Amino acid sequence: MNPSPFVRCFRICLAGLALALAGGCASLLPKATVQPAFYALDRARGETGASAKLPPGAATVAAGNAPTLVVNPPRAAAGFDSQRIIYTRDAHRLEYFSHSEWIDTPARMLAPLIVAAIEHGGNFRAVVPTPGAAAGDIKLDTEILRLQQEFAGGASRVRFTLRAYLVDSVTRRVLAWREFDETVIAASEDPYGGVVAANRAVQNVLAGVRALGAEAVAEWGLVKR
Repeated sequence: MNPSPFVRCFRICLAGLALALAGGCASLLPKATVQPAFYALDRARGETGASAKLPPGAATVAAGNAPTLVVNPPRAAAGFDSQRIIYTRDAHRLEYFSHSEWIDTPARMLAPLIVAAIEHGGNFRAVVPTPGAAAGDIKLDTEILRLQQEFAGGASRVRFTLRAYLVDSVTRRVLAWREFDETVIAASEDPYGGVVAANRAVQNVLAGVRALGAEAVAEWGLVKR
């Protein structure tokens, strides 16, 4: 026997109510939280201990008389002092990836990398990070001016700019300084591609800082003669 129109209508109403309740319950369930991915600036693999070359004609300093370098903690310009990974699409506008971060601020990650790079240069008797009790002959001050992935004007690329000063600890005289500005094309237009490019840019700049340290040692040696 076929159900009456009233029964059929009742069943349809029940089915609709069940679907509505199911949808409402689903909306009450907690949504899955997207976990951020964390990235690091790392020391380059296969780094050698070759000394940075001194400028042509510069006086050399005997190993026993080489200066001690004190590396002060790097600073960062406003906007670049957090763990958020920065990218730009328009000039003067900084944006941040939602689910990708550095494991620490770029300045804190950079500090041990600077020490390791200059140690491998072999131009100083010792390279000492601060804070610490050790005194040094030369001090290195650095500031990150930018570290950002850029999407404007074609391929994705990372730009890293670092300013470095080497100062005689006694006379306060600037022995050498430079503003390094390195751009590396990213292999992919995503945070990971930017991180890989950032590491390459940082290593290129560190090679320049190592060479700048050699220049400062040469200048320091001329003064001490």
